[in-house]
Amino acid sequence: MPSSPLARYARLSIVAAVVTIGLKTAAWRMTGSVGLLSDALESLVNLVAAVMTLSMLVLAARPPDEEHTFGYGKAEYFASGLEGALILVAAAGIGWAAVPRLVHPQPIEQAGAGLAISAGASLVNLVVARVLLRAGRAAGSIALEADGHHLMTDVWTSAGVIAGVGAVALTGWERLDPLLALAVAAQIVWTGFRIVRRSALGLLDRALDPAELERLGAVLERHRAEGIQFHAVRTRQAGTRRFVQFHVLVPGAWSVSRGHDLVEAIETAIRDAIPQTIVTTHLEPLEDPASFADEDLDRGRGA
Repeated sequence: MPSSPLARYARLSIVAAVVTIGLKTAAWRMTGSVGLLSDALESLVNLVAAVMTLSMLVLAARPPDEEHTFGYGKAEYFASGLEGALILVAAAGIGWAAVPRLVHPQPIEQAGAGLAISAGASLVNLVVARVLLRAGRAAGSIALEADGHHLMTDVWTSAGVIAGVGAVALTGWERLDPLLALAVAAQIVWTGFRIVRRSALGLLDRALDPAELERLGAVLERHRAEGIQFHAVRTRQAGTRRFVQFHVLVPGAWSVSRGHDLVEAIETAIRDAIPQTIVTTHLEPLEDPASFADEDLDRGRGA
């Protein structure tokens, strides 16, 4: 199986998850804080998600074959979807641990040392999250970007937990610890929902992002100014790969060679404007009325 050029980032995420699990578990054992326990549980989810991300990035890098002629790019959506689902599971686990502490609050022990360890783990996540987000956006990888967002969520979660546990140590209000854990759970539920939603939209062949659609429109507009027409423009994305298809309407008196040269120039301009794009075109004569009757996706259905 081929190696994905993005796999090294997923491996970095795995290493970061292992390190932070160890640090945050130690912080929880030292303090007994359910807030820090919730933080450690989310890092465990990070590890599972990072392993899934790595496996799906490797799968997505496989070349097309007879059974998957468009490649395996959509595998990334499974990774990001699972990551969102695991975040929701982690939120449920945090709630399960926090509710009993509301009924039977417990004091925080060795808060200073525990918070220092947790802060170190958060710094690791912050550095790795920024690396993953930058790489994911540059490559258009939804799986890597989801992993980066997840780690950034962990950073903000940890910051809130550290502040809350510190407040418990200073004020002695023990119920603040489980209340904070429940607030963390609510926050990461929203993050998990957004990641799952984005993955589902990707599996439903969502159109290109507005910025990419604007670049596509600019290429077509340049040729419209020359009298060329376009219709049935459709776009979709699958992981890092983009797909664009449309019909090109030219004067019927043009030679096949001239029409071919035109669509080659248009396709090249689109690939330059939107990297990793597969462009499919269909050439039609402007004068033929039938050329304007084939814009529907399901042409001829119900006729």
